Amino acid sequence: MDPKITPIEPFGLLLEPDRPGQNIRDLDVNFLREILWRDRLIVLRGFRAFNGPEDLSEYCALWGEISVWPFGKVLELVEHNNPEDHIFDNNYVPLHWDGMYRPQVPEFQVFHCVQAPLAAQGGRTTFSNTVLALENAPKRARALWEKVTGSYRRKMEFYNSKTVSPVVDSHPRRGFAVIRYNEPPREGLGHFLNPPILEFDGADPEELAEFHRSLREALYSPENFYAHEWREGDLVVADNFSLLHGREAFETKAPRHLRRVHVLSDPPLDNPRLVFHE
Repeated sequence: MDPKITPIEPFGLLLEPDRPGQNIRDLDVNFLREILWRDRLIVLRGFRAFNGPEDLSEYCALWGEISVWPFGKVLELVEHNNPEDHIFDNNYVPLHWDGMYRPQVPEFQVFHCVQAPLAAQGGRTTFSNTVLALENAPKRARALWEKVTGSYRRKMEFYNSKTVSPVVDSHPRRGFAVIRYNEPPREGLGHFLNPPILEFDGADPEELAEFHRSLREALYSPENFYAHEWREGDLVVADNFSLLHGREAFETKAPRHLRRVHVLSDPPLDNPRLVFHE
């Protein structure tokens, strides 16, 4: 099977079947893993959909060991009535990396779109390629980012944890530089439920203001940033070691339903920046 492959700007690949009705399992996962390591993100569109969450998790197990949460292997990302945390409301979610508060950090995020909002309803999932952001950064800005360490504390239904990480860190398997940053919630974009406690050290207050401004500008620059507009049946696999991701706000009660699975690296990565986890 030879899928149609189209580059996504500014990074990533779109893979589509060469004939109708093709099963996603016909694609060689080793091939997909190789191009994901190179291109950081792949979108599989137009393939036969999964028959529920168990079918999805069985497919994800082909990629590697699945990270099991208190709720199980599959997180249902859908707006809740009276949510207690921002992942279950319709507001935007700042850029961050997954597993930052967990004992093990997943290498891959797998998102499957069960229902997609209309284009005008928002809800795109956002991705920033931190390898590109560092490569494209002015030397002065990068030198400032390298001075700063972030401290992140978050308590929610599934954990109460704290992690401390340099903003410019190393890829845990390949050693090149990546950015590990939980973007502070921005004013004017609605009420943000259950925000984390964030602290940044290593620079004076004026430098820290410039740090956040310049880093946010780089992460959202069109040469480093991609926002995925969902279509029903889309499967997106992202490199969690190299990318940051978030979510745009969407219209409340819009039919936005994603399922997410975390796949661990081989061997699994014990979180090197976790201070405590309850």
